[in-house]
Amino acid sequence: MGQAIQEARENRELRRNCYTQLHRDARQFATALSRRLYAMRDHTPGQEDVSALEGAKDAYRDRWSEALMIAPDAVIVPAHELNEALTRVYGQIKRLEQGDPRPGETLQSAAEAQHALWSLTGVTREAMRRDLGVTAGAGEEAARQTTLAPSSNPTALTRDFTESLDGPDS
Repeated sequence: MGQAIQEARENRELRRNCYTQLHRDARQFATALSRRLYAMRDHTPGQEDVSALEGAKDAYRDRWSEALMIAPDAVIVPAHELNEALTRVYGQIKRLEQGDPRPGETLQSAAEAQHALWSLTGVTREAMRRDLGVTAGAGEEAARQTTLAPSSNPTALTRDFTESLDGPDS
């Protein structure tokens, strides 16, 4: 019985470490995508911009691979949605950089998709916290999401990319 308790503690610690790093790396990847969009708006991205985004993507991909082997389905499902969204935004940014966007892909649509990553990150974080027993009930979850929501304003974000294309007087 003592060994079973120890194994359960070790398993929880393994998941906690993985979740902490996955959450951090997902946020860093989302932030790198945002920075890349602003760099694309303001100037041609340099090698430092390229390296920063690729490094964040690679770190996230490694952590995602680890989570796939450790996390239960209750965490993998929302984390998979986040992973898909991160991949879509990354792909959209790369296509825009290469001058080969799909119909409807613009800096503004990429910025809107990037902004939506934050809510998916929050949903994934809550699933990880529930798995670890840190989060209580669903009622508390709604209150916590209000206080932990990102401070950026989606209207201002859209304006940042609309004005860059249309000019400030449009």
